[in-house]
Amino acid sequence: MSDVVEARPGPGPAGTGPGGDDGPRRSMLRQLFLRPETGSLVGAVVIFVLFFVVAGPFRRVESFATITYEASVLGIMAVAVALLMIGGEFDLSAGVAVTTSAITAAELSYQLTLNVWVGVIAALAVSLAIGWFNGYLVVRTGLPSFLVTLGTFLMLQGVNLAVTRQITGTVSTQRISDMDGFGSLEAIFASEWDIGGVRFRTVILWWLLFVAVATWVLLRTRVGNWIFAVGGNEASARAVGVPVAKVKIGLYMAVGFAAWFVGMHLLFSLQTVQAGEGVGNEFQYIIAAVIGGCLLTGGYGSAIGAAIGAFIFGMTRQGIVYAGWNPDWYMTFLGAMLILATLTNLYVKKLAARR
Repeated sequence: MSDVVEARPGPGPAGTGPGGDDGPRRSMLRQLFLRPETGSLVGAVVIFVLFFVVAGPFRRVESFATITYEASVLGIMAVAVALLMIGGEFDLSAGVAVTTSAITAAELSYQLTLNVWVGVIAALAVSLAIGWFNGYLVVRTGLPSFLVTLGTFLMLQGVNLAVTRQITGTVSTQRISDMDGFGSLEAIFASEWDIGGVRFRTVILWWLLFVAVATWVLLRTRVGNWIFAVGGNEASARAVGVPVAKVKIGLYMAVGFAAWFVGMHLLFSLQTVQAGEGVGNEFQYIIAAVIGGCLLTGGYGSAIGAAIGAFIFGMTRQGIVYAGWNPDWYMTFLGAMLILATLTNLYVKKLAARR
């Protein structure tokens, strides 16, 4: 089976190619400009400088720890959603799926008095099953992923609230901090470490690891080529032997895995979960991916760009607070960034096609 190889820009005009005096430098700059994450990186620098100047607390190391934590929780999901978007699909159930995984682990462990490890493994199975269900329906029915995952979103939202209220009589799960296995799982998903008196969360390291793995998969593996091919032109990808169905289902299951991981982090950080949480977060994951360079049409984007998009979220959310601005402007700011990022991505994509 042949690999699908990404098209790369060819040599430039006379005087700028390999034989020219400054050909390599111009070629490197051109390739850097055409990278999906370049626009988001410039935006991140601008936003950082803005809040660094206008918000005194923004300059503190403690503030950086808070910003990176905000970015990491959002960023883990944004990376998985970015891979799915590069593959040409959406998942509107991602936000509530995080809550579903946390509720499953907490309630199963508590109600059956099991070691919490059992509940966590069961939650992983449930999250992967939700991802498989979404992917299978999209592939088998040919329905738009927007409609399929919107249906899943509504079902999960209802299940989260109804089951939790039926079991506990409230909309929150019971605390499981005194149960067997909680301490070891807390060390994995929600531990902290001290650097110069500043507390950092382990989830930041997990986030960086997921970004690195996703980037390696996209740029250095056959699966990465398949993802770009499926998102760019599904019919052409299928014609050259790409297993389109497996790729799409696998991407949805990757989103499910990320939802499980974030759900476990929230559970072991807070020790309890509100059943109504997660609604609306799916749009933040998508926005972070788009700001990071992913096209809504698929076939273009990067995991690094999604991570930068999440970091922009963290800086903006905390920067507005540190600057003493009205937080009601936060969503307006995000909407403006989304439009600007979409226009920038389209321009870069057209320029890359011409080159």
